[in-house]
Amino acid sequence: MKTLKSYNIQIWVGLKKTYLEGGTQNINLVKSICKRHVDRIGGCVTVTPTDFIYTNGNEKGAIVGFIQYPRFPKEEELIKENAIRLANELMIALTQYRVTITTPTESIMLENENVKR
Repeated sequence: MKTLKSYNIQIWVGLKKTYLEGGTQNINLVKSICKRHVDRIGGCVTVTPTDFIYTNGNEKGAIVGFIQYPRFPKEEELIKENAIRLANELMIALTQYRVTITTPTESIMLENENVKR
């Protein structure tokens, strides 16, 4: 048995293509981007479909989860860096304006300056 201090991070990403384009990305694209990412760095992530319900709208999305996985132990700061890197990849590939990352102590919002609002 292996035991480590628990640490988890979630990436919250929508699947609607920007605010202007319309259309929706497929969650399988999220999964394939995540697969490439973990193959590069080692580790494990989860991909959970979700629905965002917000003022004047809603959209399909995904929650990508990182944990302190005893099989591939990493420093918390490295897990966070990897999550930020993956969140950026997802934001660009899914044509998102914003992506949010949550840790046990903070919420980080990334913004894609290349997407028109």
